[in-house]
Amino acid sequence: MNADLSVYLVTDSRLAAAAGHDLVELVLAAVEGGATAVQVREKDAPAREFLATVTRLGRAVPEEVALLVNDRVDVFLAARGSGARVSGVHVGQSDLPVAAVREMIGPDALLGLSASTPEQLREAAAHPSRVDYVGIGALHPTTTKRDAPAALGHDEFARLVAVGDLPAVGIGGVTEADLPRMRAAGAAGAAVVSAICSAPDPAVAARRLRAAWGASS
Repeated sequence: MNADLSVYLVTDSRLAAAAGHDLVELVLAAVEGGATAVQVREKDAPAREFLATVTRLGRAVPEEVALLVNDRVDVFLAARGSGARVSGVHVGQSDLPVAAVREMIGPDALLGLSASTPEQLREAAAHPSRVDYVGIGALHPTTTKRDAPAALGHDEFARLVAVGDLPAVGIGGVTEADLPRMRAAGAAGAAVVSAICSAPDPAVAARRLRAAWGASS
């Protein structure tokens, strides 16, 4: 996997709107500031609206920034079919099975999987359909994901990162202050929602996150 997951933005249009931002403009500002990957996660958006957002982003986000679709393999396929650049899909434990997702998206697309237990991480690492990275959470209590598991804390997060050999990103209430410890634990990146979507200036927020990740090297 060649994607840089270090500063990984997960979108939330509700938070973005509350902070006065258009979602696409927020993503582009965050990328300008240093976000290296973007997952479009719009749980409550109708399929047509979700597709329109992904398509707009796929035509605007620089090629070096991975652009992933949360859960909706159909939206990923429709966006790709329209000519928009999309990198892959991120799914959870209760979504379509990994084997089915991989068959639909093909061998060249990125496939991320949420995991929160050693068993789930070992299964992901050994899966014959190739999971490219795992999302481990929730690091802290979070309100941006209704079905988020219990908060892990940094020590348990570090133990989980060490399970298996897949690149891992941490998510769940992540702030700038968490990034040095996450990187020291061996994480490939930090996934943030509120830290950018609720920020007055998404570019500045992303720049600070990028600096915090780099400062921990």
